[in-house]
Amino acid sequence: MFGGISCQLITTIDRQNQSGGGVAASVVVVDLSVGAPKIAQMFAPVPGIQPPFIEPSMRLLRVLYQDDHYIAINKPAGLLVHRSEIDRSERRFALQLLRNQIGQHVYPIHRLDKPTAGVLLFGLSSEAASRAQLAFRQRQVQKEYLAVCRGYLPDSGVIDHPLSDNREKMERGEQERPPQAARTRYECLGTTEMPYPVGRYPGARYSLLKLIPETGRKHQLRRHLKHLSHPIVGDTRYGDGKHNRLFRDQFNSRRLLLFAVRLQLVHPFTGEPLCIESPLPKAMRPLFGTLNLPQQLPPAAPLINNGEPDDLD
Repeated sequence: MFGGISCQLITTIDRQNQSGGGVAASVVVVDLSVGAPKIAQMFAPVPGIQPPFIEPSMRLLRVLYQDDHYIAINKPAGLLVHRSEIDRSERRFALQLLRNQIGQHVYPIHRLDKPTAGVLLFGLSSEAASRAQLAFRQRQVQKEYLAVCRGYLPDSGVIDHPLSDNREKMERGEQERPPQAARTRYECLGTTEMPYPVGRYPGARYSLLKLIPETGRKHQLRRHLKHLSHPIVGDTRYGDGKHNRLFRDQFNSRRLLLFAVRLQLVHPFTGEPLCIESPLPKAMRPLFGTLNLPQQLPPAAPLINNGEPDDLD
């Protein structure tokens, strides 16, 4: 076992690679679990090979689903999907890490914001990616998220609020365009109140929401909840700094509490329903326990074809 994974360790000597001025030993970790082999590699000086471990930058991405056409991973928070002008200093990307991990090219299909964790789907060929992208544009893909937001919300509702991307376009010197229709369905799964004063309030109230975007605008979920004055906890761009600080100081939580937990579509090649799920990250379970919020995924919502074409997101 290696990090909870059934695996095989293969140690080889690489005289071409210098580590600390000497010959290096290559410790290759091959995952033997279901799915394509996943490989990580580290180098240690010889003699005295260090016990195998993987640096954070080389940890294996968790594969949630794989067939002949597609592969889905659980993208960690803080990882960009691919190279982007958003963060020119970043050197690690899900696309390249996954390509190196499975030993073949992968093709991006949709996006997840850098601070958002959860289900991320890639094609194993350009044709597979194109077919899935078409399903996204035609709103035949349903994504479900969990989010912890400030305050109490009704049991369920729809946020119908147009969004523009003019701020980003102005920064890039591009032509502005009118706000575009944007809809998000939500369901409140639980509420909690913590005995910590925030501003003029004696306590802090929070809700756990299931969010289903019916459109795919940039930062749609984060912007819609800001529009309701119920921003997602940990959102440094659209959120509430007072509540973000509370979570840092009281719970040592420094991340966006938004998780892509489910993706559903009709498989573009087989025609069969495909549902890919990612459970709540283990690191989040103690926090959810402290907040007394549900930790299990809610039942999947029925797959609905929303009809009109949409932007890819």
